[in-house]
Amino acid sequence: MEWSKLISAQRFGLEEFHEERHENRTEFQRDFDRLIFSPPFRRLQNKTQVFPLPGSVFVHNRLTHSIEVSCVGRSLGNDVARGILEKEPTLQSTNLPEIGAIVSAGCLAHDLGNPPFGHFGERAFSTFFSEGKGLPLKNHLTEEQWNDLTHFEGNANTFRLLTHQFEGRRKGGFVLTYSTLASIVKYPYSSTHANKKGKFGFFTSERESYERIAEKLGVKKKGDQMYARHPLVYLVEAADDICYEIMDIEDSFKLKILSLQETKDLLLGYFPEDRRAKMEKTLNMVSDHNEQIAYLRSNVIGLLTNECTQAFLDNEEQILDGTFEGSLISHIPELPASAYKHCCKVATERIYKSRDVVDIEVAGFRIIGTLIELMTEAVLSPDKAYSQLLINRVSSQYNMKSPALFDRIQAVLDYVSGMTDVFALDLYRKLNGNSLPAV
Repeated sequence: MEWSKLISAQRFGLEEFHEERHENRTEFQRDFDRLIFSPPFRRLQNKTQVFPLPGSVFVHNRLTHSIEVSCVGRSLGNDVARGILEKEPTLQSTNLPEIGAIVSAGCLAHDLGNPPFGHFGERAFSTFFSEGKGLPLKNHLTEEQWNDLTHFEGNANTFRLLTHQFEGRRKGGFVLTYSTLASIVKYPYSSTHANKKGKFGFFTSERESYERIAEKLGVKKKGDQMYARHPLVYLVEAADDICYEIMDIEDSFKLKILSLQETKDLLLGYFPEDRRAKMEKTLNMVSDHNEQIAYLRSNVIGLLTNECTQAFLDNEEQILDGTFEGSLISHIPELPASAYKHCCKVATERIYKSRDVVDIEVAGFRIIGTLIELMTEAVLSPDKAYSQLLINRVSSQYNMKSPALFDRIQAVLDYVSGMTDVFALDLYRKLNGNSLPAV
């Protein structure tokens, strides 16, 4: 793969249209701004990241997480661009110096397709079809369509959200650049090739869209409906890996799941003894415990950003050749890598299995399952009086009346996955007759 082709300012859906602009923003900065001002991005403020919302102690939601990931992604992109240009100064005349802006925009977008109630929401979507009342639909869909439904994936749903709405120049959709779109496809293959965890990058309905983007950018094809990652995916992934793990540790301290000393030990564990001693002296100068943890957190994020940048530059040839394996975080030196693995282990055992987290997942599973069930029944039997009531309350942007069965089911999933936690809970209560609109 070649950097000169991989970084393109061409907008998806506007291939034949050219509009001369007189402004200081680059096309990739415009991508960032479009995302920031979009309703799906704003709705992330009321979607669970890990811990239930809201609470008396502020913790991260999907919005704050995405903004922080974007900041780290911008640093990674800028540092990588600087390193590449030192080796290949001729690329200065291409769009390569814009890598930081592209990765930052990709990071903003990376969670847009995730359903409410955290990562377990994806499981609720999949199991409705694989184990629940959606199972009989298997006989009415193709194998590829069924794989899409039983392996529902937030990453693929993000790509759908960012591409499928476009119907003409002024009729809606994000219309992002090819490179920004490619940077968020973490698993560049269809559900047919989903791994054991059910991960894939695009639904059947968006397969041609991704193929068009891959061909335009010169992304290496590795098989039928399988591609190498666009190189910038590794930077978006690294920014996400860095932020979610470290910020979950900080949130756990604020919620008293982890003690002050436990949190300090976890974060200081990233550094060698001499550096650790200097940091502990600085900590003794700060009396506020939250500020102490914030200081350590910022140092860890800075360290991991530098190490992931170096891992990318050291492996640039393999990344461009499509032969690089694993994530950047898995290729950093032993000391920070072992500390990161330890944080992951603690998070799994102490954080993600804590009562509050499990409770929101259980409730979310029930809420999402019920909403999908009711809306699916409505689009399967649209002539029924109750079905018409449900369908008519849904925005016309969702194609609930499509003649194609799979399209109607996808419209249901688009609708439910776009909900905030509060909206989903409120609708669940209303449909179950547990609450009524205020009179």
